Amino acid sequence: MNERILKVLEFKKIMEQLIEQTASSLGSEKVHALKPSSDLDQVVRWQDETDEAYHIIRLKGNVPLGGIFDIKPSVKRAVIGSTLNAHECLDVASTIYGGKQLKYFITNLEDIDMPILEELIEEIVPLNELEREIKNCIDDHGHIMDGASDKLRGLRTKIRTSENRLRDRLDQYTRTKAKMLSDAIITIRNDRYVLPVKQEYRGAIGGIVHDQSSSGQTLFMEPQAVVELNNQLQEARVEEKREIDRILKELTERIAEDEAFIMQNVEVLAKIDFIFARAKLSHKMKASRPKMNNEGIIKMKQARHPLIAREEVVANDVELGEDFTAIVITGPNTGGKTVTLKMVGLCTLMAQSGLHVPALDGCELAVFSNVFADIGDEQSIEQSLSTFSSHMTNIVDILDQFDTNSLLLFDELGAGTDPQEGAALAMSILDHVIAKQARVIATTHYPELKAYGYNREGVINASVEFDIQTLQPTYRLLIGVPGRSNAFEISRRLGLQEAIIEEAKELIGADSKDVENMIASLEDSRRRAELDYDDAHRLLEEAAQVKQDIEKQWRQFEQERETLYKKAEEKAEKAVVKAREEAEAIVEKLRQTETQSELKEHEWIEAKKRLSAANPELTKKEKQAQRPLDEDKAKTLKPGDEVKLLTLDQKGTIIEQTGKQEFQVQVGIMKLKAKRKDLLFIRREEQQTEKPLATIRGSQYHVKPELDLRGERYEEAMGRLEKYIDDALLAGYNKVSVIHGKGTGALRKGVKDFARKHSKIANARDGEMGEGGLGVTVFELK
Repeated sequence: MNERILKVLEFKKIMEQLIEQTASSLGSEKVHALKPSSDLDQVVRWQDETDEAYHIIRLKGNVPLGGIFDIKPSVKRAVIGSTLNAHECLDVASTIYGGKQLKYFITNLEDIDMPILEELIEEIVPLNELEREIKNCIDDHGHIMDGASDKLRGLRTKIRTSENRLRDRLDQYTRTKAKMLSDAIITIRNDRYVLPVKQEYRGAIGGIVHDQSSSGQTLFMEPQAVVELNNQLQEARVEEKREIDRILKELTERIAEDEAFIMQNVEVLAKIDFIFARAKLSHKMKASRPKMNNEGIIKMKQARHPLIAREEVVANDVELGEDFTAIVITGPNTGGKTVTLKMVGLCTLMAQSGLHVPALDGCELAVFSNVFADIGDEQSIEQSLSTFSSHMTNIVDILDQFDTNSLLLFDELGAGTDPQEGAALAMSILDHVIAKQARVIATTHYPELKAYGYNREGVINASVEFDIQTLQPTYRLLIGVPGRSNAFEISRRLGLQEAIIEEAKELIGADSKDVENMIASLEDSRRRAELDYDDAHRLLEEAAQVKQDIEKQWRQFEQERETLYKKAEEKAEKAVVKAREEAEAIVEKLRQTETQSELKEHEWIEAKKRLSAANPELTKKEKQAQRPLDEDKAKTLKPGDEVKLLTLDQKGTIIEQTGKQEFQVQVGIMKLKAKRKDLLFIRREEQQTEKPLATIRGSQYHVKPELDLRGERYEEAMGRLEKYIDDALLAGYNKVSVIHGKGTGALRKGVKDFARKHSKIANARDGEMGEGGLGVTVFELK
């Protein structure tokens, strides 16, 4: 993309907005270097980067990018042997800390898919030792602290002591010789403590004159008695500066040692700042990510010009590249034709720069090798070029450079010359461009081009709507409908005599009348279709709302009915349980009587059967919940199987099979014969082999007693865990271990939540010291 095109389409203004969103000069440098790319893979990656950052901003609101500086010049100076000042060293420490904060923030984000940012953030090296050394020597204001070295602490103690002695000595002068002083204060001149002495008392005070007032009436004198004290103070300060220089030199050498890591961190931080600046601009514009292609297809719904305020701009739908490769837009001046051209061109450049575009979700844009534009009056007085010559110069350059994978934007094609010749030239240029299958959008006033779209394959007419009632453009783009002249209607609205208008209509050709009538009919049909669509859409929304309300009411009815059933059953069951308890108490009492021997066993069984029959019928859901889980094993009973005798509501054990559908059952101290239909299988004792095998549809495979999920993404790990538990249950395990590691704790929490929701997991606990500790969760299976 050449600079002229970027200027014509106002791409520089987008870059200015992007710079405002950067958090540091590092990001601003990246913006200044930004150029639209014609590489589809590169553009898609840029869009992925922006999209990842956009999701973080949408969910978190902001990103910690403060405290990051462009320290590259300082680091380079450190490498060549220069000594950095305290503020430069502090900027290095601040940038290291900013990188650490950003890395911690992104690393601890959960439930956000951001592979690109995670890969970038891994490249940041946390130079903790270097940061600590700098922070231990320099405070937040850029001052070297006393604790930077023992020698510096001693020197500053000495300086403070000397200053106190000096002040005490000079305070004696201010108290005893106040009349000789212009003011009873101690001041500093040439880094030495002095007194403001009146001119006439110069000899009385004695000492060294360092300065005088503008009037000459006051001399700033250093009394002879404090000269030696001032000298000692100056010597201590020189020593202090020498020690500070030594400390800064050591810090500079440490920075030079880590130059490679620091530069790497700075480059990563610059990229991340640039990525989040793009995301912030997208959030500010209410933009969306375009799907990119290299097939020249443009599909934008409710697209807006990025540089026009959202509350002022009119959104339009634009499609190009599938059914047609060229759009010819006609319509009145100031109707929005040029804005539409610039909007398509500018959105294309933004998308090819990794920026989102202001349109609805699902928009699609192409990656073009070049975008060419001839927009506006670029007449050059110095070159003595007319409007037509200026446009034609640009068009000649465009026609020499464009190829099949180019987007061409022509504003007022063929304008500035004889209408017939201009129209013929415009059609010829369009034919040449369309023949090469390039994508082109052109605006024009020529009526001859209104019929152009009907006579050329791959071309469609479009127009910008004009409201005859208000005599104002609506700025709506109507694809498929050519613009028509509104001169007669506008003249009538402005009060021109009807006779004059009718005479004018007679003077225009029949072909022109037919075209105008056809366009008017198309506009009317389109308007009626839009109204019908709005009505249909409204009815559809109302129907969807009614359906939603009915479904909600039905769910409430089902819940209420289920609740009433359950309450009734619970009440009935309580009554039956109470009756059974009373009956069993009576039976037990009878067993203990002397007449017990007269009672027959079958009479006991019959009594039990009558009691069991009094149980209430449960709801279908509860019955299903009480059905045995292992129906396959229940089909065939074997000696040793634990069963439930339904007629007695008692558990027992199969002794042997006495008939085809008859079994002898041990129930307590009794041995009974029972039919198969009266027995419900409960469980069977089985010996597990050393390596359990699960059998599914005849195929066998080995299931390990542990599952390792370390290093897996959250969604994949949960999928593997669910399948593994199914396999472990089929294999007959009573206990399994899930290795998830400690890490951020997200995977461990997911495993715990999974265990709570799974009906076949009886218990979940952390591993013990010999089992892996908090990095392992042990499941006990039912």
